[in-house]
Amino acid sequence: MKASAPAKQPLDRAVERDEEGLYFVPLGGSGEIGMNLNLYAYRGQWLMLDCGVTFGEEEHAGVDVIMPDPAFIVERKDRLLGIVATHAHEDHIGAIPYLWPQLQCPIWATPFTASLLRAKLEEAGLAGKVPITVVPMSGRFTIGPFDLELVTLTHSIPEPNAVAVRTPVGTVLHTGDWKLDPDPLIGDVTDEAALVRIGDEGVIAMVGDSTNAMVDGHSGSEAELREALTELIGRYAGRVAVACFASNVARLSTIAHAAQAHGRDVALIGRSLWRIDKAARENGYLAEVPRFLTEEEAGYVPADRIVLICTGSQGEPRAALNRIAREDHPHIVLEEGDVVIFSSRIIPGNEKAIARLQNGLVRLGVEVVTTDDHFVHVSGHPCRAELVRMYQMVRPRVAIPVHGEARHLQAHAQLAMECQVGDALIIENGDVIRIDAQGATLAGQVPSGRVASDGRRLLPMTGATLQQRRRVGNQGALVASIVVDRAGALAAPPQISLIGLVEPQDSDDMQAKLRDAASAAVESLPKAMRRDDAQVKDAANRALRKAVNERIGKRALIDVQLVRL
Repeated sequence: MKASAPAKQPLDRAVERDEEGLYFVPLGGSGEIGMNLNLYAYRGQWLMLDCGVTFGEEEHAGVDVIMPDPAFIVERKDRLLGIVATHAHEDHIGAIPYLWPQLQCPIWATPFTASLLRAKLEEAGLAGKVPITVVPMSGRFTIGPFDLELVTLTHSIPEPNAVAVRTPVGTVLHTGDWKLDPDPLIGDVTDEAALVRIGDEGVIAMVGDSTNAMVDGHSGSEAELREALTELIGRYAGRVAVACFASNVARLSTIAHAAQAHGRDVALIGRSLWRIDKAARENGYLAEVPRFLTEEEAGYVPADRIVLICTGSQGEPRAALNRIAREDHPHIVLEEGDVVIFSSRIIPGNEKAIARLQNGLVRLGVEVVTTDDHFVHVSGHPCRAELVRMYQMVRPRVAIPVHGEARHLQAHAQLAMECQVGDALIIENGDVIRIDAQGATLAGQVPSGRVASDGRRLLPMTGATLQQRRRVGNQGALVASIVVDRAGALAAPPQISLIGLVEPQDSDDMQAKLRDAASAAVESLPKAMRRDDAQVKDAANRALRKAVNERIGKRALIDVQLVRL
């Protein structure tokens, strides 16, 4: 299921001359969940589908947002026709405000997605600078040699779309994120007639969501969940808080209806929830839902008359629910007799953060309800039965699983073959896939990687800055200031500053040991070597590294600053 036929000529030349090949290049989202960035190329012209982020974890040392390294396409930005957003989730549009200054290209999106994107661009200081074309649902439009048709799907956010990418080579269906929900409550149902029609026309390859490829059955309907949450909320007399993904507009509606059934008002706690609420109402969603209360207003509502919808279901330290659990939220308090319902899935990698949050809530006497305890969430991604139905409708010659880790891609590929798909390719970020009338093959690789938003700049995840920061966090650091005269003799004892190595009460003793080690290293050098700054610094560095390792067993980051009088 994985071919290998590296291109024998430079990629740009191959793409420009190849009238019978369409090229697909993922720079993010293949072999991982999140951070989607997909490129299509025909006759030297490039089109991007989605440009998303993922979020930093504990080991990422001060990094909140991570995104694909766009270097490959930035080098070709004069041939980048634009970005088409399949939907408004962060892992599909979240990188645009960070990367657009390098890409400088127009964007196409449906109304809800465009509303959210404009808000994000305004926060980034790019208001009015980015050309955005709003495309209606089920719209068909042309960008360069690409004839594009949006196909309405269902997902956990309004206006998710598959994109039929047509070129003279043939048609590729790029599914984006989707599920089959017969009663999504917000938005239209999946346009199965369009999928069947496109399948009848002939689809060479389907590039598809693999998130739940290992899960049997169906993902479940939002309508079924509404009934379950309504019953559950009715059990409690205290405050009810519900943690969910802010972008799940249908879930906001579900919670509002469940609360209303029990005479409770609903408040939104968290800035991202208000951003979603604004975009939804601007585009005609949530029209039947009364205005949500603010967090200030919620503080005056009796405990048995309020439901709080909170950000922070993934344990994000700065989100509303974590602040409540730490008892430092300015307006909201949870206490014994209250309950928090986690109406969301656990994104892989967030298990520890979520456990810490839930433990903090339990210490306050709050009851915690998760998917282990009750039916409180339905996924926005297709399970195996839904994938089978999609393949029955589209009938591609080749399956190209994306949006999943290696195990998800493998399971998806195997399922596609069981659905009588002729071939399935398991790919990784940076793979170059050539698609033609006969199928698809691996034609080579291009550079791919990750960059992190760090303050006002973007840094490579494998670069020296973040590597040093991780080393300081794991091993500690020390700075040694050494002053010598022209002959290389010490003019004063070395000064040692320690960072994250010893407790304050042990600092003086440790500094004295390290001063002795650095002094001995410099003084033991031959006179000729003492006149060489590099030799002096290297000797001191080696001596300090050895002394730290012998004394406390750490490989600290060491910076030797040499001053010669």
